[in-house]
Amino acid sequence: MDRISSWLCPTEHHRARALESSARVRTARTLAAGTCGLALVAVAPFVSWWFLVLFVPVAALVVTADRRIDRARRPELVMALNGLAVLALLTLGTGLSGGESSPGLPWMILPVALSAARFRPHVVIVGAAITAAAMFGVCLVVDAQGLVDDPTLLISALTLLIAITAVMTALMEGELEHRDRAVLDPLTGLLNRASLDARVLEIEEQAHLTGAAVSLIVLDLDRFKQVNDSHGHERGDSVLREVAYEIRKSLRSFELVYRIGGEEFLVLLPGVDLSEALEIAERVRHAVQEARPGDLDLTVSAGVATDAGGDISYDALFRAADAALLEAKRSGRNRVETAGGLSALAFPGARRVHGDPSAVRA
Repeated sequence: MDRISSWLCPTEHHRARALESSARVRTARTLAAGTCGLALVAVAPFVSWWFLVLFVPVAALVVTADRRIDRARRPELVMALNGLAVLALLTLGTGLSGGESSPGLPWMILPVALSAARFRPHVVIVGAAITAAAMFGVCLVVDAQGLVDDPTLLISALTLLIAITAVMTALMEGELEHRDRAVLDPLTGLLNRASLDARVLEIEEQAHLTGAAVSLIVLDLDRFKQVNDSHGHERGDSVLREVAYEIRKSLRSFELVYRIGGEEFLVLLPGVDLSEALEIAERVRHAVQEARPGDLDLTVSAGVATDAGGDISYDALFRAADAALLEAKRSGRNRVETAGGLSALAFPGARRVHGDPSAVRA
């Protein structure tokens, strides 16, 4: 599952785009479902009532999609599986209502068209290939001889599929290029502050609705100024890129990391409580220390804060995590400290995790 998830959204940028597109996809999906529903009522007396029966589970998938995505640890998998399930139901309805002659044949394009709002071109192209195979397969199974005698309708549907996929892919590539310039840190490739605001609002809304926990980790390289002063800014840039790589490698697919300052990073953890956030922060701290970025003995300090429920506020969480980071610096660096306010109230039994202060280098 992790491998599939990574293929669907290989970077934090792709994952953030998929999650942030919920509002746009919701509107398009609702409009498409409503239009299909009205069309089914209109054509059912002339074609088949099977489509009306199958429209019920399709409608259920559409209505519950956002709720399931919000609660999932791998939301991109839920998005992909939802599209495949809708395609399967449309394929079944097309088969039961005439195959190539069914009005449902071109409707099978809808899931892949909607997927372009969430996923990168490679995923959309694979989705189009699956859709084309489903179209050909259902026509072949229902009436193989009729398909051989006159494949006009199937060719028309496949042409429409290719055209829509090509147009949507071109539009998406242009959007991704624009977003790359707007929301990615050019040095490390991590998400930047500009991309954080929209994601924070979405996570706050989810937490208010579900009561789930949200954790923040603020990370800062220890004594990074000495690297620039002693080895030059080019070496410093190399160190930042390697640190960013180690942080990303230590996180799971739904855990987003941002570069929010010169040598400061933020990890946003929706649905993660304090004890798990501490383990993640410690894992990152250890990974950076072991990696020796730039062939230097460098360490990071981290501050962790967690809150849950309707009163959650990103600003308050960030202030708490930042205060914990300052405490980690004062306590000897190369440490992970927890916030005393929000996180202690939400998880009073949480422990404090820290590294070995003697490992800190001047």
